Amino acid sequence: MKLTEAALAEKEVIKNLMQYYFYDFSEFIDTAVMTKGKFGEYPYLDNYWEEPARYPFLLTSEGEYAGFVLVRYIEEGDTYYYSIAEFFIMKKFRRKGLGREAAFKIFDRFKGCWEVSQIKRNGPANIFWRKTINEYTGGDWVERETDGHFAQLFSS
Repeated sequence: MKLTEAALAEKEVIKNLMQYYFYDFSEFIDTAVMTKGKFGEYPYLDNYWEEPARYPFLLTSEGEYAGFVLVRYIEEGDTYYYSIAEFFIMKKFRRKGLGREAAFKIFDRFKGCWEVSQIKRNGPANIFWRKTINEYTGGDWVERETDGHFAQLFSS
């Protein structure tokens, strides 16, 4: 698995992969395909190449696109932390350790406080992130439950 920061020329790749992400996510939220047979656009995608606190990554495996990760650095008052805004692994690459490997590489790349959140209804994501973060931190993390979300907090 290769994880690389996405260049501006690769924005279209993430934009296209986002349709598969929306499709997968439609199982957990109320969303619909628009009139032209596509889900809507991701409203913040351009910001990942315009704002210094946003980081887009592409994942490849054996020369094929395998997914993407969008990372944010958030400042809220005196609180600063990194967050996984979006995380997507194509179905054919799941359950092979790519997601775990990508998460570990992201956590290692951005040292500091982290908050990773998922909607409660997304059971597979809840299981994945709890297991991955537990393994990464050796059990040194806490979970918070708010507004229909679970959030894991830890330091890398």
